[in-house]
Amino acid sequence: MSKEASFPHALLVFLGLFGLIATSMFVLDQMLHMALFVAVIWVAFNAWLLGYQYKTIRNMMSSAINRALPAFYIFLLIGLVIAALMKSGTVASLVYYGLDWLSPQWFLPVGFVLCSLMSLLTGTSWGTVGTLGVVFMGIGSALDMPLHWIAGMVVSGATFGDKMSPVSDTTNLAAMSSETDLYDHIRSMMMTTLPTFMIVVIIFAIVGFGFESPESSMSQVDRIQTALAGEFNLNPLVTIWPVVVLGYLSYKKVAPEVSMTACVMVAAVIALLFQGEEIVVLTHALFSNTEANTGIENIDKLLGRGGLYSMAWTLLLAFIAIALGGILQGAGFVKSLLGGVIKRIKTVGGLISATIGTGLITVAALSEAYIAIILNSELFKKVFKQKGIDSSVLSRSVEEGITLTVALLPWSVAGAFYSATLDISVFEYAPFALLNLLNPIVAIIFAYLGIAIIKTKPEKPIK
Repeated sequence: MSKEASFPHALLVFLGLFGLIATSMFVLDQMLHMALFVAVIWVAFNAWLLGYQYKTIRNMMSSAINRALPAFYIFLLIGLVIAALMKSGTVASLVYYGLDWLSPQWFLPVGFVLCSLMSLLTGTSWGTVGTLGVVFMGIGSALDMPLHWIAGMVVSGATFGDKMSPVSDTTNLAAMSSETDLYDHIRSMMMTTLPTFMIVVIIFAIVGFGFESPESSMSQVDRIQTALAGEFNLNPLVTIWPVVVLGYLSYKKVAPEVSMTACVMVAAVIALLFQGEEIVVLTHALFSNTEANTGIENIDKLLGRGGLYSMAWTLLLAFIAIALGGILQGAGFVKSLLGGVIKRIKTVGGLISATIGTGLITVAALSEAYIAIILNSELFKKVFKQKGIDSSVLSRSVEEGITLTVALLPWSVAGAFYSATLDISVFEYAPFALLNLLNPIVAIIFAYLGIAIIKTKPEKPIK
C-alpha cells in the first residue's frame, strides 16, 4: 500500500534531485542526459520507498510522456522547418536584406521588438526562435556581434509573445487552469509585463550602442551578401512565402503540426523549382542538413542547420526529463513540497512570491511548462480566493513563474530546444534573456508595493 510523501521527504527528494544533477554536470562533467537518468533512478527509488510498485512507477512515466507527445511531434517538425528554410533560400534572403538595415547599434532593441511581434502574432516562442531567431543569430554572427546577447534578445522576444498572445497555448492553459477569462488574464499580465518590456528595450538600446559601428563592418557585409547571392536566388517575393504561410496558419489557430508541415512543403517546392535543388539532395538535407559552401565559415554553418536528426539530442533529453516529471507528480512529491510552502503564506506579497517561486521549482522539477502550469494553478487557486485576490493575478503569477523561467533551465524541454535551435548553451544566453529574468522580479516588487493587485471579495474569512 503506497503512502503520501511527507514535506521533509519531498524536500529531501528535491534537494537530492538538484544535487545529483549539479554534481553530474559540474563535478563529473557528465552529459545532461546521464544526469537526468541518475535523477530518474533517485526519484523512482524514493517512490518505491513510499510503496509504489515498479509497474505503477513505469505508468507514471508513460502517462507523462504520452501527454507530451504533441511537443515531440513539434520537435521533429522544427528540424524539418529549419532545414527546409535553409534550402529554399528563405533564411539566406532574410540575412541578405537584413544586413542592409539592421545596424549593430540598433540590432538588439529592433530584434527584440520584431521577435516580440512575431511571437505575439503567432503565439509560438518555438516558431519565433526557429525562424527569426536563427536569422538573427546568422546576421549577428556575420557582423561578429556577441552571440550570447543576441540569443538572450531572441529568447526574451519569443517568450514575450508566448506569454501574452491570445493564440498561445500557455496563455490559454494558464487562464483555463486558473478559471480566468482569457482577456482578463492578458490585461492582468500587461500590468507587470509592459513596464518590464520598456525597461528591456532601454537596456538593449544602451548595450547596442556599445557595439561595433556599421562602417567598420561594411567590407564583411559586402562579402557575405556576395556569397549568398552566388549561392541562392534571393527574390524576397518568392523566398518569403514559407514564413508567410507559417505565420498566417499560426495566426488562424491551425494546429502547429499542420502549420509547420505546410511551411516545409512550400519551402520544398521553392527549393526544387526556384533554387534548382535536386530532390535527392533536398530529402537528405531534411533528414540531416550539411554545411553550405559559400567560403564564409559562419554562413556555411548557419545554412547547414536543421534536419530531423539535428533534433535527436533535444528529443532524447525531453523524453528523459518528462519521464522524471511524471514520477515527481504521480508519487505526490511536488504536491507535498508545495503544500508545505502554501501553509506558511501570510501576506499578499508573500503569496505572489510563493506562486512565482513554486512555479520555478515545479518547472525545474518537471522540465516542461504544461503540467507545471496546471499543477500550480490547482495548488494556489483556493488560497487566492480566500485572500480576495482576483484569479487573473493567479494566472499572471503562474506564467511569470513558469512560462518565463522555463527557458532559463538547461534541462527543461524549452531550454534544450532553444539551445539546440540557436546553437548556444542555456548557460551562455540565460544571463542575457532580460525579459525572462526581470519580469518575475518586477512582479514581486509590485506585489509588495501593492501595485497591480486586483481585489475581489474574499471567499471566506482568513484565520
